[in-house]
Amino acid sequence: MPLARIDLSRRVTPDVVGRITESIYEAMTLTANVPIHDKFQIVTRHDDDELIYPSEGYLGIGYSPDIVFIQVTWVAGRSIEAKKAFYRMVADLIHERTGIRKEDVWITLVGNTREDWSFGAGEMQYAPVA
Repeated sequence: MPLARIDLSRRVTPDVVGRITESIYEAMTLTANVPIHDKFQIVTRHDDDELIYPSEGYLGIGYSPDIVFIQVTWVAGRSIEAKKAFYRMVADLIHERTGIRKEDVWITLVGNTREDWSFGAGEMQYAPVA
């Protein structure tokens, strides 16, 4: 039950945005046991001065104006191996499908619990069973 927030340059075309969103969703289903059709994503385009990153790089990684920030909120508990596989597959797929450098695919994960989600109707669909 992830929610992906994707922040990128206003210059990115709708076709490339679609390839990015599909890459993230595919990586979730293949590496993190996310169910089919569990695709909730928010894409926000920004002017260049609204995407802030260290121009000198960080941890040995250099960035360009093509940077894509991806924040995924999902239920905590996935293994380190699953997270590493997810990071790798997202960067690989985005690079293969768009040409965006892997170095410009920046990802963070936010974990929470099943009861932190409402998928609509004001209900807690995954409420704990008493």
